[in-house]
Amino acid sequence: MKNFDALNHIKGKSLYIDDYPLPEGTLHAVVFNSEIAHGKITSLNLEKAKAIAGVVAIITAKDIPGENQIGGIIQDETLLAESEVHFIGEPIALVLASSIDIARKAARIIEVEFVKLPIITEPREAFAQNSLIVPPIIFSSGNINDAWDKCDVVVEDSIDSGGQEHLYLETQGAISIPIEDNKLKLISSTQSPTSVQKQVSKVLGLPMHQIEVDVLRLGGAFGGKEDQATVWGVLAALASYVTNSPIKLVLSREDDLRMTGKRHPYSSDYKIGLSNDGKIIAYEVTYYQNAGAVADLSTAVLERTLFHATNSYFIPNVKATGISCKTNLPPNTAFRGFGGPQGMFVIEAAIAKASITLGLRALEVQKRNLLKDEQHFYFGQKVKNSQAINSWNAVEKTFDSKNLMQEVNEFNSKNKLLKKGFSFMPICFGISFTSSFLNQASALVHIYTDGSVGISTGAVEMGQGVNVKIATAASKTFSIATSKIRVESTNTTRAANTSPTAASSGADMNGNATILACAKILDRLIKFAKIELKTNDTDVVTIANEIVIVNKKPTTLTWEELVNKAYFSRISLSAQAYYRTPEIHFNRTINQGSPFAYHVYGTAFTTVTLDVLRGTYKLDSVKIVHDFGKSLNRNIDIGQVEGALVQGIGWMTMEELKYSSDGKLLANALSTYKIPDIYSVPDKIEIEFLDNSENRFGPFNSKAIGEPPLMYGIGAYFAILDAMKNTKPKKKFEVSAPLTSEKVLMALYD
Repeated sequence: MKNFDALNHIKGKSLYIDDYPLPEGTLHAVVFNSEIAHGKITSLNLEKAKAIAGVVAIITAKDIPGENQIGGIIQDETLLAESEVHFIGEPIALVLASSIDIARKAARIIEVEFVKLPIITEPREAFAQNSLIVPPIIFSSGNINDAWDKCDVVVEDSIDSGGQEHLYLETQGAISIPIEDNKLKLISSTQSPTSVQKQVSKVLGLPMHQIEVDVLRLGGAFGGKEDQATVWGVLAALASYVTNSPIKLVLSREDDLRMTGKRHPYSSDYKIGLSNDGKIIAYEVTYYQNAGAVADLSTAVLERTLFHATNSYFIPNVKATGISCKTNLPPNTAFRGFGGPQGMFVIEAAIAKASITLGLRALEVQKRNLLKDEQHFYFGQKVKNSQAINSWNAVEKTFDSKNLMQEVNEFNSKNKLLKKGFSFMPICFGISFTSSFLNQASALVHIYTDGSVGISTGAVEMGQGVNVKIATAASKTFSIATSKIRVESTNTTRAANTSPTAASSGADMNGNATILACAKILDRLIKFAKIELKTNDTDVVTIANEIVIVNKKPTTLTWEELVNKAYFSRISLSAQAYYRTPEIHFNRTINQGSPFAYHVYGTAFTTVTLDVLRGTYKLDSVKIVHDFGKSLNRNIDIGQVEGALVQGIGWMTMEELKYSSDGKLLANALSTYKIPDIYSVPDKIEIEFLDNSENRFGPFNSKAIGEPPLMYGIGAYFAILDAMKNTKPKKKFEVSAPLTSEKVLMALYD
């Protein structure tokens, strides 16, 4: 089955925020924001801007009727700055005008004066000054202090990983429309409709049932609209409340790049101890996370880093410390992988360095330490149904990796100006929100009298195909064609108290809720069919391919007839169901528990070719065996692996975020921020489905797909590093990520 949005995308008929027909009298909003990274506001003059013809109002913090606070996890984020600004791009005022051009013109002439304050942009500097979001968080197991004496080899070092711009095609935005009885309807580009609803309620001092948030689809998000879409939705709602007018607020690409947070950059210290045969005995790591100016989701991101500190490996003695550092940059936020990639990158760097000291290949150390069933993660959860070794072995068998490695060695022996490198990259990624309360979802299903079906859930479609998977779940449950099924927009009046569409759990939770709701109606229909067909108590009645079946024999009763007859017999054709992920818990007092329903595994084998004179490289191939469980839609799942892989490669190799020492974004356009294009993706990507993997927590035994494959991109870094080592075997390379061609060239030639 195809993604049913695809045709409208191609035709340009799919609606996004900027495409919605606007009500008469809609005002356009532009955010006036700080041009300095840290300072006290000493004066704010709006008079010249207000005098421009077409300007209707300029809103500041003084106009907020409720709380000037939109912090989610920690209450530390004002909607509009009052007396102090903490990053370039922080909203100070909102200009409302009859056209976007007039609003922009007015915003340009607002006069503001500051007393500048000290600026911090680096996490280690913030730590040194005790500028922290929360106190350090520690996960541990075994006895790390005693373990070092048992190690034959101990290696320690530091390594950095950079941030990453989400670069969703649809920029941040919202439309707010006043409706009767002091209610507001928001059309928001958000992964978290309920979060927008909650914060609007708080800022305006209105009950949540007065706020309706509707999301048809997003033009991409990658985590960037999980928390950071909220501010724009709340600003639009505030403007509607103050002016009693419809409001449109959509950021330009330039403003979006400058004002929004990115993937968290990390600076990390590690220490790893091994036996001579490559078994890892101890691992200690400290992560300095660059959170930006306010908490946003940083503490949750950091926690997931700690959950993934050892990737796919069993290590008996672990101490992982996470430090969320407050700096004067836009608040960094969720990004595909949600902290997991930052943790996995460091353990892979530690293994790569330790293997050199041991005189082993990194792949030997990796393979000897892969997770096995009945072992325990360092945070207490037992390893169940591990596919770590199976996926590694499948890569070796399916792609004949031994022969591929031999080809790399033969090529290198014959070439001086070009050198090849390769890497194995195993992944192990936990599926569930690590805050247990978020692991809940509901679904509302209606069957109409013509047999068509409408489904409402809390899942947000952002190009990942979640609506297709939800429709597939309903199709399989009812045994009807997906053409009869429509997944409605995500709306807080139909699906209340929703969790964000994030943590790769959208299809799992909302799909399971949909199955439960469909099963309720199906049970009623089957009971009615038995009466209608006058069957015996022992007869087995089912539905297959839209025909009622009795004892495996088709009847003349069709799906449409059954539904219509049930309606006239007053059988309910609607159902609501609730799903919560079972068997998960985590005690944050001791940082122990079972926070994940299950884990996704896989292994990638990456090869690259390096031009040793210029430092440039190309990715020859990435060959992957991935643990899909029993895929609900193979085409969508393959597309997700391909997209995540390339996004991970971009983070590891070319997407270099740069800020000046005064907190200004230097990579502020696509001319200065490089993302993968058709010429920089691997020449060949091969993806195989791991055999014999099932998952009782996923709809029809499927597994989550959104985030785990991004970590395969880490393999590109180590394949390039391997090519560099093959160029100069005796040289020690200390290179941060992203590993750009400039860094490669400078590392090769001091």
